[in-house]
Amino acid sequence: MGKRLHDFVCSTRFADLPDEVVRMARRCLLDLIGTAAAGTQTDMSRIIIGHAARFFGAGQGERPSRILFDGRSASPVGAALAGGVTIDSFDCHDGHVLTKGHAGCAILPGLAAVADTLQEPMRGDEFLASLVIGYEIALRAGIAQHRICCDYHTSGAWNALGVAAAAARVWGFDATRLREAIGIAEYHGPRSQMMRCIDFPTMVRDGSGWGAMAGLSAAHLAADGFTGAPALVVEDEKVADLWSDLGERWRILEQYFKPYPVCRWAQPAIEAALSVRRAHDLTADAIEQIEIETFHNAVRLDDMMPATTEIAQYNLPFPVAVAVAYGEFPPSAIVGPSLQDPTVRSLSSRIRLIEAPDLEARFPAERFARARFRLKDGRVLESETLPARGDAERPLSDAEILAKFHANADDFCGTERAGQIVDAVAALSGRVPVNPLLDLITAPPVARAFSRSAA
Repeated sequence: MGKRLHDFVCSTRFADLPDEVVRMARRCLLDLIGTAAAGTQTDMSRIIIGHAARFFGAGQGERPSRILFDGRSASPVGAALAGGVTIDSFDCHDGHVLTKGHAGCAILPGLAAVADTLQEPMRGDEFLASLVIGYEIALRAGIAQHRICCDYHTSGAWNALGVAAAAARVWGFDATRLREAIGIAEYHGPRSQMMRCIDFPTMVRDGSGWGAMAGLSAAHLAADGFTGAPALVVEDEKVADLWSDLGERWRILEQYFKPYPVCRWAQPAIEAALSVRRAHDLTADAIEQIEIETFHNAVRLDDMMPATTEIAQYNLPFPVAVAVAYGEFPPSAIVGPSLQDPTVRSLSSRIRLIEAPDLEARFPAERFARARFRLKDGRVLESETLPARGDAERPLSDAEILAKFHANADDFCGTERAGQIVDAVAALSGRVPVNPLLDLITAPPVARAFSRSAA
């Protein structure tokens, strides 16, 4: 595995990537950037960026990295931490079904921090190739961890390996140092309890900021001779099959994209409820009760009156109420004053969550929900059993990805700069350097709140 892994990480060329993989990498990149821009409105992002700028300064003689959408600099590991937490603060980024988590949330800020320190600008095609390599390593590590570990850990526990691999590729590690870097990243990746944050949502979230920091730190340590191999999620015989198809099966193609900025587990319920609302042109005051049948973990997202954006994003009744009340889901709905919307809060209190054994049996490979509306006039209206939109089998179109990006980014970048970001992502190929894109995504955002019309 050592040579095969090293060849894949360090010798795969942009020209080796299938066209559909390159297209997916661009989609992931744009989606992550839009999510980062939106995340800058949260207290979670503000606090972590200030923390990184204060306590993670670059060492003497070291080149600093600019922090995503802030303008200030920190050490590369500090910039990776801040960027990962900022993306994680707005639960709208891409994910993967079998990992039950997110790879790109750590890989983009880790890779951007590395690219920002290079003496010679990184080529755009190399940036995309390194992003893909990071995804491929992280996603396999995540699937492997679920197979061999008894607890459900946050994404930072395994996306750290993808960050370490991407950095190792950029720095041209040999097979020994790559193995040590991935081993250190596995050992120090945050084995934090995902379901604790589901049951008690706070700013610790999905651990991806710490995954970005741990992965990049691991690569730096390995470069200096620090040891940490083996990574069991790579080398354990129980997961050998997951690593046997490197370069043949592209796991990045299995990514899903979220239409709404809340936990993926809540999104089938939103689709089911919206289908009833739209089919019958209902208003909130016509509804006596909404019953949502879904799988167990989604039922645990049960806070009907979220007081913070963290609780609103790890929630099911509140986002369903938003969608039913307005017939859409604006990004503004889970932040600031919108959390106190009396129509949404009243409807949220009338939503009942029910665990459905048939839907639980299909989780995590499939996530489904159905909705039943009990109206004040005595009618009962039911949806079909529906999945979330945006899965690999039901992908969002390029137009939908672009519209989502602008809904998330325009208010914080300005429409002109958001358009420049779209163009810069599209231009990443050949010898076009990544620096113009880095300049656009590290400058401070426009200080302006979301408008409801942005949805």
